[in-house]
Amino acid sequence: MSNASALSLRPATALDADLIASIHAASWQATYRGLLPDAFLDGEVTRERAAYWQARLNAPGAERRNVVIAERAGEPIGFACVERQPDSAWGVLLDNLHALPGHQGIGVGKLLMQAAVDWTRAQGESRLYLYVLEGNTPAIGFYERQGWKFAGAEPDHMGGVDITALRYVYQLD
Repeated sequence: MSNASALSLRPATALDADLIASIHAASWQATYRGLLPDAFLDGEVTRERAAYWQARLNAPGAERRNVVIAERAGEPIGFACVERQPDSAWGVLLDNLHALPGHQGIGVGKLLMQAAVDWTRAQGESRLYLYVLEGNTPAIGFYERQGWKFAGAEPDHMGGVDITALRYVYQLD
């Protein structure tokens, strides 16, 4: 099966909250092992992400965000969420971009990122930003290869521990 030709995107709806949460949790469990506590990744993360996405996709303000699901031959394998932030000096927030383990390196991240860029451009905006967990070397490398530039670090709290979130920005052409 051809990798890229089997990839497609579809808009997410509130009915996809549990699906998105399961992809999000699985991505964190694989990617953040060693960066966040195992107890969080093996237990709480699934419930926490389910509650988060139920609330988020049912909240007012849907016109300020775009959530898309990537599928490979009809199977959901990733998602991205991009959102306009009121009064942001950094542009539009690419809040989530996740591909399931086993489906990385086939172009799904690039497809999701292009959807974020297209949506941002359609909103009349010219810059995206995101946060990546310090130590998430594969994601940092991916973003840098796509042209994202490091723009600072901020303290944050995730999974019951203090972390550092690295901010990256992307200027649209």
